Amino acid sequence: MGYIGNFPASTQTVDLKWQAIKTTAFTAVAGEGYWCNTSSAAFTVTLPASPSEGDTIAIKDYANTFDSNALTVGRNGSNINGEAKDGLVTEEGIAITIVYADATKGWLVTESGLSSELPQQYEANFLVVAGGASGGGGGGSEPAGGGGAGGYRASFNSESSGGGGSSESSIFFKSGVVYTVTVGAGGTSVSANTDGNNGNDSSISGSNITTITSTGGGKGSGGTASNRSGTGGSGGGGNGIGSGDSTLGSSGTSNQGFAGGNGVGSPNYAGGGGGGAGETGSAGASQTGGQGGDGVASTITGSSVTRGGGGSGGSWTGGSNVAGGAGGGGAGGQFGGTTTGSAATANTGGGGGGGVQSAASGAGGSGVVILRMATASYSGTTSGSPTVTTSGSDTILTFNASGSYTG
Repeated sequence: MGYIGNFPASTQTVDLKWQAIKTTAFTAVAGEGYWCNTSSAAFTVTLPASPSEGDTIAIKDYANTFDSNALTVGRNGSNINGEAKDGLVTEEGIAITIVYADATKGWLVTESGLSSELPQQYEANFLVVAGGASGGGGGGSEPAGGGGAGGYRASFNSESSGGGGSSESSIFFKSGVVYTVTVGAGGTSVSANTDGNNGNDSSISGSNITTITSTGGGKGSGGTASNRSGTGGSGGGGNGIGSGDSTLGSSGTSNQGFAGGNGVGSPNYAGGGGGGAGETGSAGASQTGGQGGDGVASTITGSSVTRGGGGSGGSWTGGSNVAGGAGGGGAGGQFGGTTTGSAATANTGGGGGGGVQSAASGAGGSGVVILRMATASYSGTTSGSPTVTTSGSDTILTFNASGSYTG
């Protein structure tokens, strides 16, 4: 029972009595409201034959189908809006209240509204991982630093974000709002004596939420004294030449990732590991490149997957190809062996490995954005071809490339 509208000539309110759902033609009675379901077929509601001033009737599109199966309002001898014509209601989701004024104007609309004016919202959890950075390109013989992992932000199941950060608050989607999903690319591989490339940011944005952005990973330092590592979601590792700034690892972003490790010069010659979402990249030591920091595990897809591992630094002759950090990080190169840094795993946000002996670095891994919501709330409207799976009563969207979701 609802209180709707005022009489045109008084301050009295109408206590409308809402009736059972109507699916076929009927004659309305003053003082009643009607849920009209035209999903099967259009039909007519006939107005009272001898209305009195102030008589009120309300109609609501129960199934949001008036646009496809219109509701006819039969005037039954009285004017509607001052004309001797039946009414036709074609607006999807509309509710209208009509009141009888007099013989001249007849029935007049006093209130109307749409379902879209009261949009639904529902909770969604997220994992947003940015693209990882590439490692540095090897010097003439000196090892380069590993690339930092992409920033890592999470809200599901109280699981940690990167950099030791706590789980974030979930977000609320609103019906009809388009949410833009950006998946950051990994930093591309570089050639000898060159700093790596930072990874690219990943994000979720929409008109009713604060944009969630994870920062691309920081570049690994190339194998010369003039090279430098870079800050990022997780920081890049320093190179293994001398003892200057080129050997220093860079910081990560708070609540997204950790710092990269320092490299070390003669006689140990070892690049530092790139930072991971779950731990700091290791420092290079004793001709063995520092291992990239490990990533963080998430169960948002229904099973535990670790992402955001840092790339490992390059090693000198006494070392080896050090495996990247758990969660997709690339291995570092090794002097006299496999000198090229290895690429990180795609869609993990891992950092690429550092090269050595004038060899190229490994590329950073692309990021990923994952959304999880109740299946009962899932709209089914997406772009960018995300992978759609279910776990229990939830639907999961995994975006390995940019796209969108409409609430």
